[in-house]
Amino acid sequence: MAEDVTAQVCVVGGGPAGLALGLELARREVRVTVVEQSATNARSFRGESISPDSVWLLDRLGLLPKLRGSFLEMRRMEITDGGRTVLRAEFADFPYPHPYPVELPQPALLSVLAEQAAPFEGFQLLRRATAVELVEAADGTVTGVRCRTPEGDLTVHATLTVAADGRFSKIRELSGLAATKVPLDRDVIWLKLPFPAEWDAATYRVRIRGGQHGLFIPTHPDDVRVGLNIPKGGLKELRAEGISALHRRIDALAPELSETVRTHVKGWTDTSMLDIFTALVPRWHRPGLVLTGDAAHTLSPILGQGVNHAVIDAVTLAPMLAPHFAGGRTPSIPLLDSVLAEFQAVREPSVARSRGLQLRQERMFALEQPWQVRGRQLLYRLVDRSPALKQRILAGAYFQLQGGDGVPGLDLTAPAAAPVPAAATSK
Repeated sequence: MAEDVTAQVCVVGGGPAGLALGLELARREVRVTVVEQSATNARSFRGESISPDSVWLLDRLGLLPKLRGSFLEMRRMEITDGGRTVLRAEFADFPYPHPYPVELPQPALLSVLAEQAAPFEGFQLLRRATAVELVEAADGTVTGVRCRTPEGDLTVHATLTVAADGRFSKIRELSGLAATKVPLDRDVIWLKLPFPAEWDAATYRVRIRGGQHGLFIPTHPDDVRVGLNIPKGGLKELRAEGISALHRRIDALAPELSETVRTHVKGWTDTSMLDIFTALVPRWHRPGLVLTGDAAHTLSPILGQGVNHAVIDAVTLAPMLAPHFAGGRTPSIPLLDSVLAEFQAVREPSVARSRGLQLRQERMFALEQPWQVRGRQLLYRLVDRSPALKQRILAGAYFQLQGGDGVPGLDLTAPAAAPVPAAATSK
């Protein structure tokens, strides 16, 4: 028989946003329960790209040394259009403490976050617990979540419930908060292949040919993740042509992988499809509830912004909440509402900036008329020839925090006291 749980904050979702928030709240002596439906972190993720700002954050939080050996450091980005390199950016040219993005398997990141949070007495991680219903008071204030577990249903009672359950957020759906899903013009087929011997493993590669493009991302320890664009809803039509149609796309974009893809991708079950959309959520909170990460602002895979903004949400929200829960206090709902409104106001401009950059890049990739292609190639070459312009454009994606203008009031200070060992940190 599962027993109910009482916490000050309940976080639904044990991904980067949820576990980072849980850790940062626990460091500040807030009692927090993280609800996660999976039994372990050993799952397959597409979001392994960590932006330089998030690397900087992980370093400031004391987590980066614990992740060494688990990631690949990217040194450059290369865009090839029509078989010719039109833009090349060296991350070493950017004058920031952490200029390099990294490719970090999410299981490694999640394991470190969970391990660092576990010793705090106020932290609890409930695994194999699926949130199925919001618990509400008579006036509509959210007071927790009802969860389904192998041992039976249980309720997590909390003053604040945080949705950190990703781009298909169940909590967002249950909350009644308005959200508009905006489909982009394409979907992405993902596959993983052994890394080709002729490539260096420190370069992001974007290959474009006409209206088709592919992302080729080195992946720890020795693979390459490939993302191929297809028209929105075009998977059924492509599959009807057989797996050889996908092989031909690889031939056109990355002939270095032609033999490998035929060896390792024998059928469509060797691939996965990601529905590309952005979600616009005008209001991220209601009494007793707040959305974070992809639940609040779904972004596309371009430039690895999903994990980046999820982590920034966590380290922004935790110090805003902690003073009001200090000493076991229970803040009033009006006070909590004002804090959550401030959180959205602080974070929204940065998210909007990244979304705008992504959407402009998506439109550039999709151009296919000959005159459009020539214009795109010319634009990339102009950017390539101007170091100042190149840095300005990429800084908007990768260096909002280290550049000093991304998150007003960001506070990474946490209590210096050592964690108090917990009697039980998971179920």
